[in-house]
Amino acid sequence: MSSSVFSTVRSTLSLFVVVFIFFSPVFASESDHKYQPDDPVTLWVNKVGPYNNPQETYNYYSLPFCHPGTNPAHKWGGLGEVLGGNELIDSQIDIKFQKNVEKSTICQLELDEAKVREFKDAIENSYWFEFFMGFVGELHPDRNSDNGKHVLYTHKNIIIKYNKDQIIHVNLTQESPKPLEAGRIFDLTYSIKWIPTNVTFARRFDVYLDYPFFEHQIHWFSVFNSFMMVIFLTGLVSMILMRTLRNDYAKYAREDDDLETLERDVSEESGWKLVHGDVFRPPYNLVLLSAVVGTGAQLALLVLLVILLAIVGTLYVGRGAIVTTFILCYAFTSFISGYVSGGMYSRNGGKSWIKSMILTACLFPFMCFGIGFILNTVAIFYGSLAAIPFGTMVVVFVIWAFISFPLALLGTVVGRNWSGAPNNPCRVKTIPRPIPEKKWYLTPSVVSLMGGLLPFGSIFIEMYFIFTSFWNYKVYYVYGFMLLVFLILIIVTVCVTIVGTYFLLNAENYHWQWTSFFSAASTAVYVYLYSVYYYHVKTKMSGFFQTSFYFGYTLMFCLGLGILCGSIETLSVTRTLLSESRTISTSARILVIEAISAERKLLIRTNIEESEGFCILGRLSENGIK
Repeated sequence: MSSSVFSTVRSTLSLFVVVFIFFSPVFASESDHKYQPDDPVTLWVNKVGPYNNPQETYNYYSLPFCHPGTNPAHKWGGLGEVLGGNELIDSQIDIKFQKNVEKSTICQLELDEAKVREFKDAIENSYWFEFFMGFVGELHPDRNSDNGKHVLYTHKNIIIKYNKDQIIHVNLTQESPKPLEAGRIFDLTYSIKWIPTNVTFARRFDVYLDYPFFEHQIHWFSVFNSFMMVIFLTGLVSMILMRTLRNDYAKYAREDDDLETLERDVSEESGWKLVHGDVFRPPYNLVLLSAVVGTGAQLALLVLLVILLAIVGTLYVGRGAIVTTFILCYAFTSFISGYVSGGMYSRNGGKSWIKSMILTACLFPFMCFGIGFILNTVAIFYGSLAAIPFGTMVVVFVIWAFISFPLALLGTVVGRNWSGAPNNPCRVKTIPRPIPEKKWYLTPSVVSLMGGLLPFGSIFIEMYFIFTSFWNYKVYYVYGFMLLVFLILIIVTVCVTIVGTYFLLNAENYHWQWTSFFSAASTAVYVYLYSVYYYHVKTKMSGFFQTSFYFGYTLMFCLGLGILCGSIETLSVTRTLLSESRTISTSARILVIEAISAERKLLIRTNIEESEGFCILGRLSENGIK
């Protein structure tokens, strides 16, 4: 046994070592590189594309610039960098650390009709390009016009700021505009100027952070407003629960001489108490519900973990570091999805646990794969860098197949055995109770749609900042705000869903599981509708490529958000109903014991069984208490 455990631990440690070595470029790149005077410094060219379409990017040398020599070096910075559509190529421009260059020729460019046409198309579409040097990036527009004429800048003036032996900041300006005309020959030149600075290497990224935008008063006000909403909703839910249960507690606390009144009250029960024998009935399509609830629990932990890592560290500094962290954390938290899903499926009497296990492990990854496959096909058709290379696909599949999938399977097995025992305080009736017709606003569809309004209202300001950072070249760094908003979102959705489920059960509709899930998941519907507004009002995106990527990525995000919210709320409502039922059942059990001691057992048992007041009384009677 000990040798088996040792072997398992050794295999796990080996897996972590392999993963660390494989992804070490993300954490141990040239970001902390130190240079000596006259050391060569590489200028990496990355990509070009229309400024208004952030995802529509192409290889820098897709434009007819001077190509470097044969087989230029390529830099692979990690999984997240490749998925972000980055392809760093050595420009082979001769740059030495702390060595100024007045003016030097890169190459000679001869224009023909095809090259002029390509440059004009880039100018008219407001192309931008991106360079990197010593991990410091420079984004610059590749466009201009002089009195309505297309021009091409032929000189790049590069100013590099350094602190001792490290590069801090790079600034590029373009000079010497020349008219774009076929048959002309230009010398493309560059100059280098090194300037010392007191900015430390740790603060080098501050120049790219938009403090006035992200720390604006409206950002603080939105968090305060959401916090006040939490206080209001928490008070509302507490009031409803207290008013609902107070009469029941008072009813059970009556003396023996008031038992006749109790019997009459029990026979006159209405609302949610009448569905006590059906409220814990297994939901329709239990396999799918267990899978989405387990996946949502994993996503909730994943988001919380990534936010905390971003707060503690500086993930926003590295190219693709957030994406890489997200993928790895998803793989290593897959145990949670299996555990929650397996436990829920087993508690509700599910028999096809293998089917549930496989669906849980595959649900969200395959949803993302389906959307990603369509977007990747579009990117390949356009020849964009956004197309994911086959090798990267293999890497992602290996992570899922050898880390995520086994952990999900293990979690399912553990969940079935550790938390899969039925714990319902009420016996489920054999024959389902008929559901009466109610007013339109108490139907599950209306309750579900209305349930997402307040949660969306608590996050829509933050959605603006997140969307702007992702679609408008801003670096999101205020992860403390994101953590607060995430916690507020969870609390608001819990409160709203509990209230919605209460009204649903009062309408004698015991199909609450899917309704509570969609009541919280509908928040994602409103986020998606907001994204449509944002696309048309806040951006200048155009073309099929960018439109498909915008709404494809947003759909992927909203699916994850909906599953996350729905899962948390289904689990919270389940916990609330179990706690409430056990409290009432405990009081009912005390009542039975007192009645027996007063030698009125037969009368109490008969009346309660006939009125079907509380399931626990019926259960105690059937067990033959004497």
